[in-house]
Amino acid sequence: MYKLICSVLIAFFIAMVEGPILIPLLHKFKFGQSIREDGPKTHLKKAGTPTMGGIIFILATFITMAVIVKKPSDEAMIALYAFIGFGIIGAIDDTLKIVRRKNLGLRAYQKMILLLVVSGIFAYYSANNPYIGTSIIIPFKRDTWDLGVFYIPFIIVYFAATTNAVNLTDGLDGLATSVTLLVMTFLALVSFAMGHITLAVFCAVLAGALLGFLKYNAFPAQIFMGDTGSLALGGAVGAVAMILKLPLLVIIIGGIYVLEALSVILQVFSFKFTGKRIFKMAPIHHHFELSGWHETKVVSVFCIVTVILCLLGFLSL
Repeated sequence: MYKLICSVLIAFFIAMVEGPILIPLLHKFKFGQSIREDGPKTHLKKAGTPTMGGIIFILATFITMAVIVKKPSDEAMIALYAFIGFGIIGAIDDTLKIVRRKNLGLRAYQKMILLLVVSGIFAYYSANNPYIGTSIIIPFKRDTWDLGVFYIPFIIVYFAATTNAVNLTDGLDGLATSVTLLVMTFLALVSFAMGHITLAVFCAVLAGALLGFLKYNAFPAQIFMGDTGSLALGGAVGAVAMILKLPLLVIIIGGIYVLEALSVILQVFSFKFTGKRIFKMAPIHHHFELSGWHETKVVSVFCIVTVILCLLGFLSL
């Protein structure tokens, strides 16, 4: 527990120190965010705000893990590798957006191919790891389900869905940061309770780094995490839950991620087949914005919902 608390504080302070250093540098090199033209008009004033801010909590997490956990377990390292691996895909996407000076990085199929390849690596590793295997825990039933040969394709789809859902959630100042901070805190407590100590430390470290990053990402944001951060966070959430054999639990504790992704799917499906839109704009956080909610209200309500879902997650174990 001492190491857990220290890890949170160290990651928090590193992220806090990084902000005043990296934000001016990103400004200097014109690493500014391009705003989607069809988005809410109130977001146009955010154009030019530095992006790729995910570097802040990625570095803070990596440095803290190196300092605190001198001999990390394989499971902690696989979570860290997933965190960094998916973050690299996001960094490629962000870099292309910056170079092209518009909100178009990797094409959808290019990003999906990269996500599927990296997901496949972790799925294969997990299936062949004797401590993880091909079985998953079913929430509320307190029973396991061996997926056998279907495990690898299931985990590939699971990672692709989780990373994309977190990416879609990152559309308001501090939204993805706050929601994932709560989710990682939940996963830290569950990991600790299940005896996965270094994995709990990783979750705590990332939660601390996100808390420090929130200082600069909360409304009005001084920096955006970009795909660098959102895909990294999706990878981290996905990997930790996979290691704990709890991928299905992400549907509960990450209910906001699910809602965001589902709103986009339903909007596209409805417009394509009926010509009508269900929401004023998707993802759904924009719908609430256009309904008159301020950004801070959307973030606050979504965080309250996440806390409730995490409590439900505890009841399901």
